[in-house]
Amino acid sequence: MDKLLGNKVALVTGGGSGHLPLFLGYIGEGMLDGCSVGEVFASPSVNDMLSVTKAVDNGAGVLYIYGNYGGDKMNFTMSAHQAEFESSIKVLSVLGMDDVAVEIPEHRRGIAGIFFVYKCAGAAAEEMLSLDECYRIAKKTADNLRTMGLSLSACTLPRVGRPSFEIAEDEMEIGMGIHGEPGIRRGKIKSANEITDELMAKILPELNLKSGDETAVLVNGLGATPLEEQYIVTKRIYEILSEKGIKIFHAYVGEHATSMEMAGLSITVLKLDSELKRLLAKPANAIMFKQFQLDTNKSYQPVNLTEHERKQEPFINQKPVEKSAETMLTAEDFVRYFAALKDMCDREKDELVEELREKLPSFMVPNK
Repeated sequence: MDKLLGNKVALVTGGGSGHLPLFLGYIGEGMLDGCSVGEVFASPSVNDMLSVTKAVDNGAGVLYIYGNYGGDKMNFTMSAHQAEFESSIKVLSVLGMDDVAVEIPEHRRGIAGIFFVYKCAGAAAEEMLSLDECYRIAKKTADNLRTMGLSLSACTLPRVGRPSFEIAEDEMEIGMGIHGEPGIRRGKIKSANEITDELMAKILPELNLKSGDETAVLVNGLGATPLEEQYIVTKRIYEILSEKGIKIFHAYVGEHATSMEMAGLSITVLKLDSELKRLLAKPANAIMFKQFQLDTNKSYQPVNLTEHERKQEPFINQKPVEKSAETMLTAEDFVRYFAALKDMCDREKDELVEELREKLPSFMVPNK
């Protein structure tokens, strides 16, 4: 990235290849300023990290945000020491440690939840807050989020040429890491609702959420999971949280931190307060992530079918035709998904038109 305005804190991340849009995809306005990427699933070198650090420093210091992995911790730490010694650059670090599949908090892996750390800390840096303040917000975000995932298939490392592990066609592994690290259990594939219930049962107790609290949710595809299935999981998350009186301010659904071509997904829940909500709502324009300003007075509302709409269901046989359908989809789920997708597109179109009306002459903006 080109250097930004002086006195802006620079945010830097890095890690192994194979996780797009991590890490490169989050460089841009309102997010990160630079990153260094290593070989597939391997930490970037100290020299590469040091070069990035020197390139993006604006004189206000650099904040490292990276996952809790041995190679990353060693190389980022050495890079920070060298940056201070060689160029007098002050560097602070925040680790992503959100994977509740690991029982000991200090040993937890950094997985998809780091997206929220990028977003909130990036918004803070755009506000020209100090390095200490950006560090505080990044740490606060990391401390208030939890993630857990599952895998339905392995990924293939290019140099090896074969899957990184074996799993049967009718099996899933709960709690598997994004590099194929072992999860907490392996068993027969269950429905989307059952899977979501199991993941949320591990995530929610860690956050001490109560009725009236507000959250942001990330449903993250690991690389080969259709978006339709991710939206079905999102619907079930809403039901679980609604039953507890917990609100969803915003739901992010899609591929945010992948593992090559692995089939599976993860769920992240971020507990919000007024500060984190405000920062999360800020616009962002990164390479592979875009966001307009979010309305902090609105919360996520899924579409509920009426009894009449249920009877118009076009799918007669609810039995699956392939493994992925059996894993996640029923006929009713398909109807719900397309209804929700239409509603979401209509709302986002209206918001985009209003945004354009504020910035362009009226003759250039189409009517609603």
